[in-house]
Amino acid sequence: MTLKQLRAFVLAARTGSFTAAAERLGMAQASVSELIRTLEAEQGMPLFSRGARRLTLTAAGAELMPYAEQSTQAAEAGSEALRALRSLESGVATFGLLRNAPYYLLSDLARDFHQRYPGVRLRLIGLNSAEVADEVRAGGVEAGLAVLPIDDEGLEVVPLLRDEVRYVSADPEHVRTPVGIEDLARRRLVLYDAHFGWRDPTRRQLAERAQLAGAKIEPWIEVEHVEAALTLAAEGVGDTIVSSAVARSRWFPPGLGSTGFADPLYDTIALVRRQGSVLSPAADELARLAQDALLARAGAD
Repeated sequence: MTLKQLRAFVLAARTGSFTAAAERLGMAQASVSELIRTLEAEQGMPLFSRGARRLTLTAAGAELMPYAEQSTQAAEAGSEALRALRSLESGVATFGLLRNAPYYLLSDLARDFHQRYPGVRLRLIGLNSAEVADEVRAGGVEAGLAVLPIDDEGLEVVPLLRDEVRYVSADPEHVRTPVGIEDLARRRLVLYDAHFGWRDPTRRQLAERAQLAGAKIEPWIEVEHVEAALTLAAEGVGDTIVSSAVARSRWFPPGLGSTGFADPLYDTIALVRRQGSVLSPAADELARLAQDALLARAGAD
């Protein structure tokens, strides 16, 4: 059974006429008659008694009618849901954000989107960049922002913003001049994103540099969030690293100083999505707003 056959069947039963059903469907009467004839032939039983004035349902037609109505109504509801989503009137949009999103002016993303499209529900998931890539690849989120490098198998990656990584310490001598990778290996470090460890993209860059220099970086303390690392650094427990966006923010603790690396190190923030996928209109609009916020940040810098 096809939806076209079932629509013709339902309308013919309701109107009692192939001609009236054809008018409702915008088809020729002969086309509707052929749809019903084919359906009857496929099922091996008549669905209508064809009287001189009006069609009436046979026992088989009456048995089919509630299922045909359910099928056509479900199809119409599905089409309506997609139409609403296309026009950004309803639905759910999922988007992955790098964990330090507020430092890049992305904290207002949900508010801005909701003001424009109040009927669309949002799921903004704050994750480590490695996990954003995994979730996008697996279809858990439609798209997201991640710091490079990541495993890009099966992903489309569009770089948006480059932000310098800074070395942070409460000891003025530690930030008086740019630091080298050998300096980093000798210092007591407090690093965040403990769960992902050296899968974290910034840490991956440091590990690669240390390997080329024949050095090894081992954190003294590992915590989950950058704010905890900064608090410990401000208390003199150890030094840490943060992006320039964090170092310039109002949340950067007083008493801390920062410097760059002797060989400058950068975080590159990119938009990631599955290869060949078509984003829903809501996710596409979220990606556009996030990209605009990042580009505005780059322009302000």
